[in-house]
Amino acid sequence: MRTIIQQRERAMKQIQRFTLCELTLPVKTLFTGYLLTIGLGLLMAGAQIMLTHGMADGKFGLSVDDIVYSYHGQPGTKLESKLNGSMKDMAPPEVRMALIKWASAGAPASEWEGTIKPHVNKYCAPCHSSMPGLANISDKAVMDTMTKVDKGASVSTLTRVSHIHLFGISFIFFFVGWIFTYATGFSHMVKGILILTPFAFLIVDIISWWLTKLEPGFAWLVIIGGFGYSLASTVMIFTSLYQLWFKNCRLQIE
Repeated sequence: MRTIIQQRERAMKQIQRFTLCELTLPVKTLFTGYLLTIGLGLLMAGAQIMLTHGMADGKFGLSVDDIVYSYHGQPGTKLESKLNGSMKDMAPPEVRMALIKWASAGAPASEWEGTIKPHVNKYCAPCHSSMPGLANISDKAVMDTMTKVDKGASVSTLTRVSHIHLFGISFIFFFVGWIFTYATGFSHMVKGILILTPFAFLIVDIISWWLTKLEPGFAWLVIIGGFGYSLASTVMIFTSLYQLWFKNCRLQIE
């Protein structure tokens, strides 16, 4: 029996030169730091999605309606969707309703200076005029864009976000998958499928943004794509961390 185990160990060594538990301490800490940081980053990305897309329908939690509103659009204006969603708690109910009614009425310019702008300056401008990335809606020209009918993400926005995600997230999956290649306990077929899965679901996720822009029925694919690559990445991250620090190196049989 011992001879068989040794033969299997030698055969494995010929295929895989080293495993995670055999790495030196500096390399282990390097891989661990990367995996922990990426894991935390994925959690923060999930939280960010919940606080942005997840509030598109005015309710916390990601739903199909959230995806449809974010990419395909919804009846009403962008200002209304924000005030009913992620910005709902940023102003008193009576102020929020006054802004919504003004936007629904076509945002008449005659009401801007005397009625609407004071509310905007008091409740919106403190953040929107000082925080990078937020539209300065105290500027009437900017507010005009917010009172147009919400048609969801624009083609230019989808193009910009798509190429950022495809380039950036694929690098994350590459290094997570590369570290996972040194794991043991999986057949080569299973390991290959796990490594490929995040890339496949990332492509599904990005393509489904564009499909949902055209047809709301594809919104399910966005959720499936995001869940798929998150689950596969989680399996690889936790498996790699376990084998880096807790796996017994004496028996490593593929």
